[in-house]
Amino acid sequence: MSESSDPKILCFAGSAREESCNKKLTRAAADWAARHGAETTVIDLRDFALPLYDGDLEDAEGIPENADRLYELFKAHDALLIASPEYNSSISPLLKNTIDWVSRPRGDEAPLTAYMGKVAGLLAASPGQLGGLRGLVHLRSILGNIGVVVIPEQVAIGGAYGAFAADGSLSDEGQAKMISNMVDSLVSVARRLKPSTG
Repeated sequence: MSESSDPKILCFAGSAREESCNKKLTRAAADWAARHGAETTVIDLRDFALPLYDGDLEDAEGIPENADRLYELFKAHDALLIASPEYNSSISPLLKNTIDWVSRPRGDEAPLTAYMGKVAGLLAASPGQLGGLRGLVHLRSILGNIGVVVIPEQVAIGGAYGAFAADGSLSDEGQAKMISNMVDSLVSVARRLKPSTG
């Protein structure tokens, strides 16, 4: 295991909205991760359109190309940084559908290859006071059950419509510090768990 190797972190939001607060949060957190020494890849799930998971569709047509693209991206990274909007006290259908398609077995690879041993850091932004916190409870449970190590630290930003400056950074220094601390923990754990290439 190489302590000095920089972890690769895949960063995305569970929202398709162009002006999503969680997309802004993803970019802000990815910037912090880069400052903490990680190699970051920021993606937009809008670029990976998928049908609703359907076993009959999978049997008839196979796994969609975009699901395979995501699968390879997940495999190529050591950690996940996910900003999750809250929908009715849970996660968005887009995020759950993405998780489900990426979880499907491929060929001779072991089950949940794209998830096992990965590290995840969770964030949420919401106009409400709780900042999407209730959805993160469900996301933490889902990821933990498919082999992902979810760090204890998480960030929920309430009043999100007014939380970001024009350049996309967090206006509140306290919130920015919370993100920095969470990302620092994510990078540290991912670095320790990153398999050695030497």
